[in-house]
This record gives sequence, C-alpha cells and structure tokens, in this order.
Amino acid sequence: MTTTPVATKEPPRSPGTDGAQRPTRSLMARILTRPEIGAVAAAIAIFIFFFAIAPPFRTFPSFATVLYASSTIGIVAVGVALLMIGGEFDLSAGVSVVTCALTAALITYQLSLNVWAGVLISLLVALVIGFVNGYLVIRTGIPSFLITLSTFFMLRGVNLGVTKAVTGTVASDNVSELDGFGLAHAIFASDINLGFMTVKITVLWWLLFVAIGTWVLLRTRVGNWIFASGGNAASARAVGVPVAKVKIGLFMAVAVLGWFLGMHLLFNFSSVQSGLGIGNEFIYIIAAVVGGTLLTGGYGSVIGAAVGAFIFGMTTQGIVFAGFDPNWFYTFLGAMLLLAVLVNLYVKNYALTRK
Repeated sequence: MTTTPVATKEPPRSPGTDGAQRPTRSLMARILTRPEIGAVAAAIAIFIFFFAIAPPFRTFPSFATVLYASSTIGIVAVGVALLMIGGEFDLSAGVSVVTCALTAALITYQLSLNVWAGVLISLLVALVIGFVNGYLVIRTGIPSFLITLSTFFMLRGVNLGVTKAVTGTVASDNVSELDGFGLAHAIFASDINLGFMTVKITVLWWLLFVAIGTWVLLRTRVGNWIFASGGNAASARAVGVPVAKVKIGLFMAVAVLGWFLGMHLLFNFSSVQSGLGIGNEFIYIIAAVVGGTLLTGGYGSVIGAAVGAFIFGMTTQGIVFAGFDPNWFYTFLGAMLLLAVLVNLYVKNYALTRK
C-alpha cells in the first residue's frame, strides 16, 4: 500500500525575514530624515521675513550681496561639515585663512616674485597646517578641539608678529602691481555678469565645492569611511576603514578650502589685515550645525552646511537692509543655533516614529 503525501501549508514568515516584504517608510518620513530639512525650513522662513519687511532685500543686487556673504562662509563650511561628520573639530580654520593670505602676500612682495609663487607656497603652508592638526589628533589622542585651539593661538600670534616685523604695520603690503595679479584676481576674486545680476566668482566656486563635497560624501567609498569614522571609530577600524588617513585628510581639506578663501581675500582687497579671521571658526561650525550636522559626528550634510551659510548671509545682510541695530546680530545668531539644534532633534525623532 502506498502512502499519499499530505500537503502542508507553509507557515507565514514574519516581517523582516528572507523573502518577506519589508515595511517601507512613507515619502514624508524619508524627507524628514534628511539632515538639512530643518535648515531648509528655517532658510525659507528667514527669506520670507526679510523679503516682507526690507524692500532693499527684494532686489537682485542685494541678493547678489547675500550670496557673496554666504559664499565667504560656505566655502570653508564645506570642509568643516565633512570634518565634523568625521567626528572632529577645527578651531584654527578662521585664522589659518589669514595665515595663507599673509604668507602669499609677504613672500611675493618682499621677494618681488610673481604672485603665483606666493599662491603655491601658501597652499603648501595650508597643507602642512592641516596635516599637523590631523596627525597630532591621531597620534596623541587629545581631543581635536584642544589641538586646534592651540593651533589657533599660535597662528594668531604668528600672523600679527611676523606681519609687524616685516611691514612695520598690522597689514600686508599692496600686491596689486605684482606680476600675475590680474590672472589671480580673475580666478579668485572677479565679478561674473549673469545678465540679471552680477555675482562674485566665489559664489560659483562655493556651489562647485558643495557639489563635489556632496558627491564624495554620498557617492564614494571615502564618504562611507567619513560617516563610519565619525559614527564609531573603533568599529570602523575593525572592518578595515583607514580612520587615521580619513581624519588627517579631512583636516587637510579644511585647510585647503581655508587657503582658497585666503586667496580670495588677498586678491579681492590687494592687502590683508593680520587680525582678520578671529571668531570665524565658530561661524563655520554654526553653519554646519544649523545645516543638520551633529556635534557628535557620524551624521550630517554638505548641502545642509551650504544652507546654513546661506542663512548666515541672509541674516547679516537682511539686518542691514531692514535697518535693525547690527549689534543684535550675535544675539540672533546664538538663538538661531539653539533653535536649529532643537528643531533638528525634533524632526529626527518625529521621522523615526513615522511609517
């Protein structure tokens, strides 16, 4: 006698097992989890506010001024955001901008060189500053804010001391008559006529750096390494991420972007004050934080940092256009930072509860 096999019904698989349909989040939840979404909402609100109360804010020339102010913060903020996502800080970014500009100006003027010799030498100086910062952080294990705070004070003293020793004043000599100045000005500080408005070339460079930074962060292996290094350095090392090289490279990237801004300052004004840049390191960090970058690392967005810089540009110029007392600017800046952190935290927690 043969036995007929009895067909049995396979038990249903629980969600999350192989072959099962995984629950997907709604489009709104995915949008809300983007780091820059809070900054975008804030930027829209601030734009509407100044557009409504400040008639000069509504003109294209005024908007070009806003974009220029944003670009001078946003260029360095790109590197600072990447570094913060990687879990580190650079408090020397503001003064290193001036160090690079002074290096190029003093060397070319005192030795009567082509300005491009000073540009290249100052680039080398920037790379050394970035490498030393990163190497000391990795080698010693001392928190990066202490290492770079030390660098900040040293560079601040060098900027003033060397400039006074060489020129007898607190500013570099005028380099506008030196060979190569015209080409350098065209690359770093020229005006671009778009037809309906004229913008500084730094605005275009800023957008290019944002695009490159975003591509690196979201579309390359290095971007994954940056997130991993900032999220959990020990775990990242365990799976083969070259954490030391990543972090040193990020410090050097901040220094190079600072160098670029320093070249703009030099060739836009032909001379540089040795006391400039102090305090700007906090502005770069604020732009990144307002844009959704966490202070703890491992989470953030280059686009968010760009939006944060744009908010800064709108605020600095909008206060002037609206006729407000500019002495209140830093009060607004501090409030904006606190509000941005709270909004980003709320949006992130809200998005995680959405299906």
